[in-house]
Amino acid sequence: MSTAKIGIVTVSDRASAGIYEDISGKAIIDTLNIYLTSAWKEVYKIVPDEQLTIESTLIDMVDNEKCCLVITTGGTGPAKRDVTPEATEAVCDRMMPGFGELMRAESLKFVPTAILSRQTAGLRGSSLIINLPGKPKSIRECLDAVFPAIPYCIDLMDGPFLECNEDVIKPFRPKKK
Repeated sequence: MSTAKIGIVTVSDRASAGIYEDISGKAIIDTLNIYLTSAWKEVYKIVPDEQLTIESTLIDMVDNEKCCLVITTGGTGPAKRDVTPEATEAVCDRMMPGFGELMRAESLKFVPTAILSRQTAGLRGSSLIINLPGKPKSIRECLDAVFPAIPYCIDLMDGPFLECNEDVIKPFRPKKK
């Protein structure tokens, strides 16, 4: 079994400038460590809210680093500098709108402003890119909702087999006939 490479990208002007610590990216890593029992390696970056920088980072993680999954945090709101979804759409071959729809629906259970979030997901080559909100609490809530579909999505793209701690998160995979 091969080691899966998973990209984590924090999109934040202030975290990238060292003004504050990136707790959102670390929340993703902590959550993946809880979910996954198979071997995986993080490829971790902090970038400013600049669309071209986000695009080049996503392209590098997929095309050069060979990440099967890239998870971003931040830049999904309505502010002018929130351009993570635009960067994701620019580099993806196909979009996967169900991820964003489910994350917003889940977040609405906790906060009425979830409708302001523009999370999305898409496919680039044989990799899945998912945009999460920037708040650590929201990261876990959103990942709990969508992660059951992620291992099978990666299976369908001939990626590495992601094994999960099924006491924590149960991935959906159709039964073999």
